[in-house]
Amino acid sequence: MFKYFPTNYVWNLSVDLAIEMGAKIGEIEEMCAPLEDAAKQPDAAGTKAFRETWSRMADKLCALAEEDEAHGRLISAGDKYNRAATYYLTAERLQAHGAPGRLALYGRFLDVFARGLKLSGENCIRVEIPYGDAHISGLYVRAEGVDGPAPILVQVNGLDSTKEMKYRVGLPQWLAKRGVSSLVIDQPGTGEALRLHGMHAVYDSERWASKVVDWLETRADVDAKRIGLEGVSLGGYYCPRAVAFEPRFAMGVVWGANHDWRDVQKKRLAKEGSFPVPHYWEHVRWVWGAKDQDEFMQIAEHVHLDGILDRIKVPFLVTHGEKDSQIPLHWAVRTYDQLVNSPKRELKVFTEREGGVQHSSFDNSANAGAYIADWVAETLGGRTAV
Repeated sequence: MFKYFPTNYVWNLSVDLAIEMGAKIGEIEEMCAPLEDAAKQPDAAGTKAFRETWSRMADKLCALAEEDEAHGRLISAGDKYNRAATYYLTAERLQAHGAPGRLALYGRFLDVFARGLKLSGENCIRVEIPYGDAHISGLYVRAEGVDGPAPILVQVNGLDSTKEMKYRVGLPQWLAKRGVSSLVIDQPGTGEALRLHGMHAVYDSERWASKVVDWLETRADVDAKRIGLEGVSLGGYYCPRAVAFEPRFAMGVVWGANHDWRDVQKKRLAKEGSFPVPHYWEHVRWVWGAKDQDEFMQIAEHVHLDGILDRIKVPFLVTHGEKDSQIPLHWAVRTYDQLVNSPKRELKVFTEREGGVQHSSFDNSANAGAYIADWVAETLGGRTAV
């Protein structure tokens, strides 16, 4: 794990995620060098300083991109907007719920991300899936070299990630090369669903996952018999739960198991394990719509997979980092052990040899992501060679 800030796990996680999303090391240095003292300060002061340096770099890249556009150099402009969006999002993710300017920063991120996507001509379009009185937003990546309906992997966030983060890490592109499409969504409790529509997380993830499958079944470019589901981090709970109760999913995979999140919360109250974001307890209450800590802990009692996984009767891959400092490895073993009716179950632990040993392989996603992409392609009928 790359540790720019030796005493601050949360900031190191953010920097590593940004690198996985395409940040450049020279820009990382320019943004982080002024923050060495701020990294040791309380959350409120530290995250404000982090936001200032990262937003300043994003602003500079946007200005440079505008100069490129003025000269008709749209591909170059798109590349700069893409990195700027990553830096805006990294800064926004660390802010407290309700922090002044946070929502405006998120809106700026969305606009810049969309601009970069368009100008760089990427194989990715924004979609909106009806849900309740609003919609679930998603990023759709079409399988390459496939005529007609293609298999697809729906990909869902963890506690604090967004669809754009998951898209930039690269799994959708790796799958597209293997003949598998992707739909990366902001499910309730994450991204746009939480920030713009006030949709809080629900423990019965099949509630929203079934609506996504309904929508996919209307698309002529999707093979409705080959729809898989993947979840990262807390998605390691959402995904198995949804696959267990939604039989139309043809397979499942978790990138970082999360078998018993209620236990994780109790451990974090006891100061055990690493937090993924600053202002952690305020953040989880916001995500789940809890008015206070007692209500949140009552909600968390539902967030576990015991007594559920024997319902899964499709192939399932459980992956985990050997040195995950947020979710202990034994929870991945427990998920695997309870998949007793899966016809093809596998537990893959990423070690130092291949990398990706930290939480959901944020320290090195390439080999871990390729392993997942290959397994999905093999299971859904894609390809693993050109």
